[in-house]
Amino acid sequence: MTMNTIGKILITLGIILILTGLILSYAGNLFSWFGKLPGDIRIEKENFKFYAPLTSMILLSLVLSLLINVVLKIFQKLH
Repeated sequence: MTMNTIGKILITLGIILILTGLILSYAGNLFSWFGKLPGDIRIEKENFKFYAPLTSMILLSLVLSLLINVVLKIFQKLH
């Protein structure tokens, strides 16, 4: 990988992070369902709280894997 390619990847990741931050800052209530999906484990008792967002993390993993694969395919075609 050349320095030029690494630079393009870093710029792309920076833009994605900025866009994600803007979306979460100004439209965060669009994602209020995240963490409350069926399969997310929540146990609340008087002195004990346990939360394991299993379904949400699987969904996040799938979306991020898809996004990373698309970005890598785009960079492979450009190179």
